[in-house]
Amino acid sequence: MIHSALGLEARIDGVGGDVAENVRYYLDGLDAARYSRSRVEGEVQRRTREAMRVYGYYSPQVTHRLAEGDPPGYVELMIEPGPRVRIETLDIRVEGDAAEDPRFREAVAAFPLAEGDPLVHAPYDRLRSRLANLSLERGYFDWRFVERRMEVRPHAESARLFLALDSGPRHRFGEVSIDGSHIVEERLRRMLPFTPGEPYLASELARYNQRLGQTGWFGSIAVRPRFGEAASLALPERRLGFWNEVEVAGGELASRAAGADGPRLSGPALEGATALHRPERPEVPIDISVTPADRHRFEIGVGYATDVGPRTRFAWKQPWINRYGHGLDHSLSLAAPDQRFTGTYNMPLANPLRDSYRFQYGVRQRDNEDTRSLEATLEAARRWEFENLWVQTLFVRTTFEDFTQGDEEAQVVILYPGISWSRTRTRNPTFPNWGDSQRIAFEVSDGLWGSDADFLRMTGETQWIRMFGEDTRFVTRLGLGAIETDDFDKIPPSLRFFTGGDRSVRGYAYEGLAPRNEEGELRGGQQLLTASVELQRRVTGAWWGAAFVDTGDAFDEWLPDALNTGAGLGVRWISPVGPIRFDVAHPFDDEDNDFRIHFAIGPEF
Repeated sequence: MIHSALGLEARIDGVGGDVAENVRYYLDGLDAARYSRSRVEGEVQRRTREAMRVYGYYSPQVTHRLAEGDPPGYVELMIEPGPRVRIETLDIRVEGDAAEDPRFREAVAAFPLAEGDPLVHAPYDRLRSRLANLSLERGYFDWRFVERRMEVRPHAESARLFLALDSGPRHRFGEVSIDGSHIVEERLRRMLPFTPGEPYLASELARYNQRLGQTGWFGSIAVRPRFGEAASLALPERRLGFWNEVEVAGGELASRAAGADGPRLSGPALEGATALHRPERPEVPIDISVTPADRHRFEIGVGYATDVGPRTRFAWKQPWINRYGHGLDHSLSLAAPDQRFTGTYNMPLANPLRDSYRFQYGVRQRDNEDTRSLEATLEAARRWEFENLWVQTLFVRTTFEDFTQGDEEAQVVILYPGISWSRTRTRNPTFPNWGDSQRIAFEVSDGLWGSDADFLRMTGETQWIRMFGEDTRFVTRLGLGAIETDDFDKIPPSLRFFTGGDRSVRGYAYEGLAPRNEEGELRGGQQLLTASVELQRRVTGAWWGAAFVDTGDAFDEWLPDALNTGAGLGVRWISPVGPIRFDVAHPFDDEDNDFRIHFAIGPEF
């Protein structure tokens, strides 16, 4: 087979697979134009033998022939690999506190070589790096390799591998100091994922850094372990230097610094000297430094969708307004059929990321198809987020709505408590390659507490995204809704069910599917059912094709005799601002339209 190197094409015969690929890799950087012909020959021989050695071939016979010309255009290699070195002795040990650490045991157990196997260098090097990284990640800052040796006897076709790590004691989290915070310190401490005295884990520091960032309270965050002078001796470069060379003399193991002259210090002597000042349970203090985030943030967004046309959004966010971390957000959204202004006051509780009170208000005006309404809403809510990422919200909402729906006109005041559960999980939020979202809510209204309508309302929706390989994406969703009431004429449009459009049943007008009155005007439904299945396939780069089927309707009686169905094809472009979706859908149950175009910007979630 022929491989291209930089300026030199290589033809390799005699070996294949990983060995040939490694030879190619070693020759890849050889630019024949930079060397004389004899130097190129020497480099080919040297690099080929080095590449063979890491797979246990220490005595290969390499014959080469360079092409005519200067520089040569290719080299032909005929390789007789010769005998392969096999592992005669394999001695891998972990000593110190890490000997009982499951993560170290797993790393050693996963070592793929055993006595009698052909020698391959890479697994040994990976294990050595893995043990060193685990030591730093899990708080074994006094770690060192007391033995790190690979003895190869090519003439005997054997190798002896020795790797012994002495982890020393495991450090624990020490005191936590916080500097620069404008938020009550106790709030920050309640978010700590660890307590002083617990075993050190670098991942816990990263988790705490993430939690502080999620609050939005800080402009910069630094979470650092504080190492003293004694801990500085534990840096891997220093330890590897101390134990780089190992000699066997008279049956006793001795060590010295690489390249150093003078008296040698035995391992036991070094251990005794360092133990004089080592605490029984060493601790690492944690220093946290933060700076306040900007108190006011302003955002402007524009978009377009065939459902609502051009749309604009203005946001004014105050991530913190006092030392307790309370926040205030305002948002103004403008689109032709729908304009709304909302505000949210967020009051974090003991665990700021998981528990809070939220107070919301909003004004909304709608003018779409046969719906015209002016709505004002106030809401008070208590929010909990659990370890499994489910969010529970208990709320009380009051709504005043002045509406015209078809031939119905009314002004109503609805006071209704409710509860909801929701969860969203996603990887790569801009264009998720995996994710799912669920939400279910129950709301109840009764004249006993002053509402103009009695009802029990339930809504639920779920959406799933999964990838099959690198180039196939599957998206599906399901939506349900139901209202139990004897006062449907007093239910405002904001609580009735409509469907159709970009994000429900494509092929039909936005919110154009619902029961109609005798004049053919939309009235809205008491029940809702929608479902969608979409298969996407990468065409090239950031361009994807899509095929989909949507079905659903809003209706009065459960279940309907038939559902409205649309199907079509689409294109997805993963732009820097998010996916841009273009769909052409055919409605099977609309005699007046053969197809409808849908265009939208933004991810599914």
